[in-house]
Amino acid sequence: MISLDTHTPLPVLQDFLESNKWLNPDEKISSVSKPGEGNMNVVLRVKTNQRSFILKQSRPYVQKYQQIEAPLNRIEVEYKFYKAIQGAAIADHIPEILAFDQENYLIQMEDLGQCEDMTFCYRDRRISQPVLEKLIGLLEIIHSAGDVENFPENRILRELNHQHIFVLPFLEDNGFELNEIQEGLQELSLPYKKDEAIKTVVNKLGNMYLSKGNVLIHGDYYPGSWMQLENEVYIIDPEFSFIGFREFDLGVMTAHLILAGMDTSSMATVIKLYKGETDNALISRVAGIEIMRRLIGLAQLPLQRTIKEKDYLLQLARKMILV
Repeated sequence: MISLDTHTPLPVLQDFLESNKWLNPDEKISSVSKPGEGNMNVVLRVKTNQRSFILKQSRPYVQKYQQIEAPLNRIEVEYKFYKAIQGAAIADHIPEILAFDQENYLIQMEDLGQCEDMTFCYRDRRISQPVLEKLIGLLEIIHSAGDVENFPENRILRELNHQHIFVLPFLEDNGFELNEIQEGLQELSLPYKKDEAIKTVVNKLGNMYLSKGNVLIHGDYYPGSWMQLENEVYIIDPEFSFIGFREFDLGVMTAHLILAGMDTSSMATVIKLYKGETDNALISRVAGIEIMRRLIGLAQLPLQRTIKEKDYLLQLARKMILV
């Protein structure tokens, strides 16, 4: 397996891509850069004398937290997700897959250009209504994908995600130094880690997450997986996808709308706009768990909130979990 990064010599990359037949005739690489900060995988923007494209490669660990092991085949899950949802209704909102190299755990895909991921919404504390409607409409399309009976179980990555969503944030001694993130956060977290009522619901939903569902889900439907250019939106990073329950995506989305806007009406808005049939209590519980794990777990967000605001959000999350 060849490991690519921004330090790979251009002649080495040129030879590799030519041998894979991933370059056009007379196409020469001019530069390689990082298009952004990837969490799970190595992501490169390759510019040539003819075009620009993206290379994405998985490693046997999480790129952002390299002490955490992760399955190499997650890149194949991503590839199969894009193939499963291809169609006119969503084609303009996902990157085109140009090639896939299973042996090297590598995807070549369209460069979406000067988009930015929507984590800016945590700073701006809002997402416009037209963009929100598009995001929910795209989620409906994903959930209605047909012929996914043989979609990968993605079991190993789900088990890793399960630990970081449903287990570790709720352990008193989990090794996370929350006061290094924000003074007072460790003390704020303790009542929730000791709350048996919360743990009962969290364990039940964790088991549901590990079970097979009936629809294709994105698995990580939050602002880091949403790209925006003016009023157009794109969906990326579906490596956590599997056949699950639609309320998981909807709950995660709801949680991040609440975290961004401090707006408790976000769940009602999502439910109103989403046209499929849903279990609203289940959406609430997933959203509450996602809010908690993003505040007191390892996967922190670029979220500038006071301790008082986080206290409010944790209390709200508890109510949503115990609905």
